Amino acid sequence: MLALAIPALLAILAGAGLVLQQILNANLRVGLASASWAGFASYAVGLTCMALLAAALRDPVPAASVAGRIPWWTWSGGLFGALFIGLAILLVPKLGAATFFALLVTGQMLASIVFDQFGLLGLAQRSVDLPRLIGVGLLIGGVVLIRR
Repeated sequence: MLALAIPALLAILAGAGLVLQQILNANLRVGLASASWAGFASYAVGLTCMALLAAALRDPVPAASVAGRIPWWTWSGGLFGALFIGLAILLVPKLGAATFFALLVTGQMLASIVFDQFGLLGLAQRSVDLPRLIGVGLLIGGVVLIRR
């Protein structure tokens, strides 16, 4: 039980951190009068933190030959991260944090079900079943309730 409780708590804290990050980024947008520069600053700080973590863990820099063997599309994660940051900077002030994240989680769940159903991008195939569909329905219901 404890073996699952700690990762679950860390995931909850990561989710809370995302909310805080987007509120801070939205405030930075106001201060800088620019959504794009606020997003850039967010990524610059994140890049610095990841470089410090890699140095602290003494992770060696991957060889260029290894990087060349990785499929091109695996490098696009940062693009979607930038899209998320940019949209959050613009939408959190308009929708509110709760509505934005309720919609975000709903989108994540819908996409996750599709990716699982078809085993896309190297995932193990996991069929859509009634409990998963009910879960998505409940998430959408939650969005409606939070939005009001």
